[in-house]
Amino acid sequence: MKLSKAAGPVAIFLCALSSVAIAQFKPAASAGGAPATPSQTGTGSQTSTQPLFSVKVNLVRLLVSVRNSAGELITNLERQDFRVLDSGVEQTIAVFERNTSMPLSVAVMIDTSGSTRADLRYEVDSVLRFIPTLLNAGNPDDTFALFSFNWRVNLEADFSRSFKRAEHVLHALRGEGGTSLYDAIYLVSDTLSTREGRHVMVVVTDGGDTTSYKKYPDALAAAQRADVVIYPVVVIPIAGDAGRNTGGEHALATLAASTGGRIFNPDSYEHLDSAFADILRELRTQYLLGYYPRGVREQPRSFHPIKVEVPNAPVRISARSGYYEP
Repeated sequence: MKLSKAAGPVAIFLCALSSVAIAQFKPAASAGGAPATPSQTGTGSQTSTQPLFSVKVNLVRLLVSVRNSAGELITNLERQDFRVLDSGVEQTIAVFERNTSMPLSVAVMIDTSGSTRADLRYEVDSVLRFIPTLLNAGNPDDTFALFSFNWRVNLEADFSRSFKRAEHVLHALRGEGGTSLYDAIYLVSDTLSTREGRHVMVVVTDGGDTTSYKKYPDALAAAQRADVVIYPVVVIPIAGDAGRNTGGEHALATLAASTGGRIFNPDSYEHLDSAFADILRELRTQYLLGYYPRGVREQPRSFHPIKVEVPNAPVRISARSGYYEP
């Protein structure tokens, strides 16, 4: 399994990175208020060193979308309207932004497996209409990258704001081979993990995974560690179950829900544009909640389930299901 550029294969480190920020360790203050430092005692050369203590501070960041019973986005909530539970323990919300304008890094991932060969042009045309809207309607630091995936994963255009580059590479895509969806999510999560701001995947595909080395749990864990929100857009849905990858669609829906995104099933190519418009609308109306875990058992590399609530209100909340402790 590898991630390759259009110009040739490139190596990529498959490291799992945490999605939470860790403050620098620093010495505890001494009794006099100054940091504890080594001191000489007596007249000999022996050194007496005071012990140094460190404090780990983890800010857990949540991107949250809220909809009413009719499916309409709610954008006027306040900090006190939310309740956050970490491993069942209520937390104090330390960071709150309504309609956050934090810059976006959007990875647009296009399925170029053999099953998409006949209709790939419709996906490409819709993505080409999506990108200018993304760049013109938000933070000037918003960027996008383009990836294709079939039996392998290709970086077609690295993160930038260049529409011309996107237009060139998208028109050159061709459909062939199998579908390494989980490999793609795993690898692209790694590229997103070190970028500033919000991390988003828009996955345009016609079904499930057929050729990945990685499995569903690997893809989900990589996305959650990288703090990625996944929006699958499932194209060419077939009305009946016969011939339709319902298992793959269910897996994509679960990936979306577990990362704070949601799945889209346009019933025709004409409705692809509206799916992309809904994704942009949701990205522009996300709440940003942040908290420092309190009362939760520390266990490095363990998964902490999170629940976000708006008590006493009939709403639907999209937020990631948890995070991995560093």
